[in-house]
Amino acid sequence: MVIEWLKFRVSPQSREKFIQKDEEIWTATLAKYPGFLGKEVWINPSAPEEIVLVARWQTREEWKAIPQKDLDETERQFAQAMGEDRYQMIETGEYQVRKFPAS
Repeated sequence: MVIEWLKFRVSPQSREKFIQKDEEIWTATLAKYPGFLGKEVWINPSAPEEIVLVARWQTREEWKAIPQKDLDETERQFAQAMGEDRYQMIETGEYQVRKFPAS
């Protein structure tokens, strides 16, 4: 399993809208692709302007097979839905889940 990790800065007033629109637009789109296992939203209680999105993918190849034009169109739809509410991606990461054999 591969983890896609995205950290955003969003005004605290726009946080709930960001989360809702992300679910309606991004998560709904990604769910159509093979290998998408799900996504979590992490909120830092000490930093209300931070949102971390953690998407789980079966393989890196399935994740990276999404056509760029589809990603661009989804981001356009998301930005339009957010309107004047600004957001900024401030950090990204990719992690591989390491599983240990049962003892």
